[in-house]
Amino acid sequence: MLVTEKGQVTIPKHIRDAAGVAPGSEVTFSLEGSKIVITPVGTGVKEDRRARLRAAAVKVHGSLGAEFRQMGADEIMHFIRGDDPADGAA
Repeated sequence: MLVTEKGQVTIPKHIRDAAGVAPGSEVTFSLEGSKIVITPVGTGVKEDRRARLRAAAVKVHGSLGAEFRQMGADEIMHFIRGDDPADGAA
């Protein structure tokens, strides 16, 4: 693995997955002898937000009536925004 001029490296995906390091995660660096050790610090803010949004989406989806479940993405977005697609608003 090559270190860039800025000192950056890419952590391989299988290692990120195993360590629970997601985009937005915070990590610390330390030295153990001549080894550089990277340690995740809690859960990343972005991943926390995504998890909360997924949980909210599941709740909302479960509470929707059949008429809403049949709507397409564009129709749902118009409904959420409160605009009328017949008016040509986008």
